[in-house]
Amino acid sequence: MADIKMLDPADRGLSAGYMMWYRFSRNPAAVIGTLILLSVVILAVFAPWLTPYPKHVGSIVDFKARHLPPDAGHWFGTDKAGRDIFSRTVFGLRVSLLLVLGVLGISVPVGTVLGLIAGYVGGWTERLISGLTNVMLAMPPLVMALAVSNLLEPTLMNAMIAITLLWWTWHARLIYSVSKSIASEDYIEAARLAGAGPFHILFREILPNCVAVISVKTTLDAAFVILFGATLSFLGFGVKPPTPDLGSMVADGRQFMPDFWWEVLCPGAAVLYVTLGFNLLGDGLRDMFDVEG
Repeated sequence: MADIKMLDPADRGLSAGYMMWYRFSRNPAAVIGTLILLSVVILAVFAPWLTPYPKHVGSIVDFKARHLPPDAGHWFGTDKAGRDIFSRTVFGLRVSLLLVLGVLGISVPVGTVLGLIAGYVGGWTERLISGLTNVMLAMPPLVMALAVSNLLEPTLMNAMIAITLLWWTWHARLIYSVSKSIASEDYIEAARLAGAGPFHILFREILPNCVAVISVKTTLDAAFVILFGATLSFLGFGVKPPTPDLGSMVADGRQFMPDFWWEVLCPGAAVLYVTLGFNLLGDGLRDMFDVEG
């Protein structure tokens, strides 16, 4: 009986979109990352209905339930005020996702547009944008974020502002390098000779070739934004209590270590869980788009 040879999808003449999905689905880490983030999004969106004590996100105090260990009634135990840590952790994930949406929703478009303009236009525009980007990148990110946060009231909005002031520079630098190399391609010159204007060339010719690196960079950056925001809250410059934030929950619980270890371990594990999901998904997207680096 003749052996049956299984053809690789590349040998079947399949579409580029199917090939990308094939590479993504064949990456177990990427699939796990997607499932992790899907679970986080479901928990965050439906937190008021999925948590056993949704009112514990506020300033409720129950001295009889202080520092209870994890059990059937309180899966992650309770904190110093008797509040359910599982409920507050789930709502803390919602705060983290809002921070990611706010920061990357502003910094990615701003950095992308500035990078495209600098890479294509050149001249004094390139020198101005590159110089500003280099100045911002020269500043220690955490120090600058702490300085900005110290001047503003500790709220979620101000934490977004502090991080956004830094984050656009990384995307501007990345897109600048990509668009600079694409701008010298023959098809760009052909579009220019055909009468295409700068807007058309930037957003119809160059930008589509940057989508892959933007997607990978944004996904990986989401994990760093969550860690950055948790660090600010841990140091007292992030979200203001009693709003549940994973970083501030770890800071509150560390004074009771090691006796009440769950007050630090559970919100800390939540930070690890969501950042792991973004990193695994980012690696999967990098394989799907076949992006180097």
